[in-house]
Amino acid sequence: MPITLDTLFSKRIREGLNKESPTPLYHQLYSLLHGFILNGTLPAGERMPTEEQLSTIFLVSRITAKRAMDELAAENLVERRRGKGTHVIYKYMPKPVQAPLTGMLQEIESMARNSEASILECEMMRPPQDILNELELDAGDTALHLIRVRSKEGLNFAYYISWTAGVVKPKNKKLLETTPRLTYFRDNGLEITHVTQTISACAASPESALALKVPVGSPLLSLTRRSYNRVNDQERLMDHLYVLYNPERFQYKMDLKLD
Repeated sequence: MPITLDTLFSKRIREGLNKESPTPLYHQLYSLLHGFILNGTLPAGERMPTEEQLSTIFLVSRITAKRAMDELAAENLVERRRGKGTHVIYKYMPKPVQAPLTGMLQEIESMARNSEASILECEMMRPPQDILNELELDAGDTALHLIRVRSKEGLNFAYYISWTAGVVKPKNKKLLETTPRLTYFRDNGLEITHVTQTISACAASPESALALKVPVGSPLLSLTRRSYNRVNDQERLMDHLYVLYNPERFQYKMDLKLD
């Protein structure tokens, strides 16, 4: 399935460059493309958007787009050839993730029903290469991409990033502000039969810090949840969810008993 710029750069991403920021526009654009290359969204051999396309998409000058591409070339992430365009030469390699706790837990739909959700992103997008591989999608395929913030009593406590195969985005994204994702999945024919979770910790990035209203670098609790569907004894990952929690407003409690 061919890549389109609409599935590569969502409206939120296209409008994300901040002209008021002290960080130069070329570096903001470079950082965005740099991340897409390193996480495999733009894999080795992929042709990069042209400077003209980047200029049009992000509403920046050709000089800004060229400098961003020059920076990528200087780091040997892309190769520029006259008449043939610019292609990614960095080869993505998945890196193992280690965490102190992995368990089998059920999705807690009551949390969704007893808190408020703000939808920052709800689009059919091309996932990063590691997610693409886990969801067993072909290059260029899209998945439902959601970015949400959950709050209670006006305080943001969780920042969610998810990729889901087998469902399409709702006609009105506000539906997911009031309906738990699992309910939406079931209503659209996707039944989750197995869940694994990995819990760790990380420092708040600029984006997650803004969403959770904490200083950049603040300690956060991270949770990666993989949800599977079983059909004819074959299990397949259908949903990848990454959550960052503000530990001052959220505790993850487990009560385990020996049978």
